Amino acid sequence: MIIIKNLTVSYNKDKKVIDNLNLSLDSGLIHGIVGLNGAGKTTLLNTLFGLKKSDAGTITFDNQRINKKSVAYLPTENFFYSNITGKEYLSLFKNKEFDTDQWNKLFKLPLDKIIDGYSSGMKKKLALLGILKQDKPLMLLDEPFNGLDIETCRILRMILLQLKEKNKTIIITSHIIETLTNLCDFIHYLEAGQIKFTKNKSSFSEFEREVFDKIENDNKGLINELMK
Repeated sequence: MIIIKNLTVSYNKDKKVIDNLNLSLDSGLIHGIVGLNGAGKTTLLNTLFGLKKSDAGTITFDNQRINKKSVAYLPTENFFYSNITGKEYLSLFKNKEFDTDQWNKLFKLPLDKIIDGYSSGMKKKLALLGILKQDKPLMLLDEPFNGLDIETCRILRMILLQLKEKNKTIIITSHIIETLTNLCDFIHYLEAGQIKFTKNKSSFSEFEREVFDKIENDNKGLINELMK
């Protein structure tokens, strides 16, 4: 289980991006973190992975303080060294059990070519292969479906569901609720640095309705005024 207690993260003294956040996430499940731009989704994942230091609070995973040894992190924007091939990139991650050629039958990447020439979608697929090769018990995926074609989105969904069966704990962020409602076991709504509510599968329809109604009610007046 992941237990986050009283987590506060800021980039300056006047702006708390994560504000006294408390959240418990069961292991071996897929959790979605949904929120509007600026809600704090990426900051939360950066803090879980250790890229961002918290101002206060604690994070534990399976009763131990969370650390990078147990976490694989896919950021929204992937970084690759210049002038290396896809195969050289994947060689940075040590796992003798991982059959790169067999896995690449799913992603169809030109692994012998320099990454600089890859499209954005190809780079995302390469980064995903790197995450899969790490084989960590906790996976943090920030907007993993962005830039992927329809086929790869479906393949990724199938893979994540299989990883859940192997007791991996997966946290996915997304701006798009529909991306997660057919994948996650729980969805947590992040707003202004706090988890406002959590829904399980049986309540996903209610969850969508609540979020969309709020967005429409908040903006209906202005849109009506502009469309006169």
